[in-house]
Amino acid sequence: MKIQTIIAATCAAFAFSMAGPIYDSEAQTVTKNFEAAIPNIPGKSVLALEVDYAPGAASPSHTHAKSAFIYAYVISGAIESKVNDGETRIYRAGESWSEPPGATHSISRNASKTEPAKLLAVFVLDTNDNPLTTPVK
Repeated sequence: MKIQTIIAATCAAFAFSMAGPIYDSEAQTVTKNFEAAIPNIPGKSVLALEVDYAPGAASPSHTHAKSAFIYAYVISGAIESKVNDGETRIYRAGESWSEPPGATHSISRNASKTEPAKLLAVFVLDTNDNPLTTPVK
């Protein structure tokens, strides 16, 4: 399955590779952690991405794929996030949230200017729905 994504506005569309980072910059690194078709739900897939944020790094505003339900889990550090019209929150290691299909993510950044942060984003979506995220213009 080929899925394209843009995690930050500075990213261009790209195809996932089989191993290693799929997007790398001074601000963040995005690496595919897991990908599979869901065998008992035809046409649906699950994709897990690890997002490593450098201290102070942020992703510009973006929307998510129309079919993508997202579960986000902070592995380390702290992530500041705002989804749709919800409140702006800081999530710390061990905390999580979800995002509905087609969500707008207006804030997504490392809450620390001195420490790195890592996020696991798990997408459940239509197998051919891409790109996963698109910058808000």
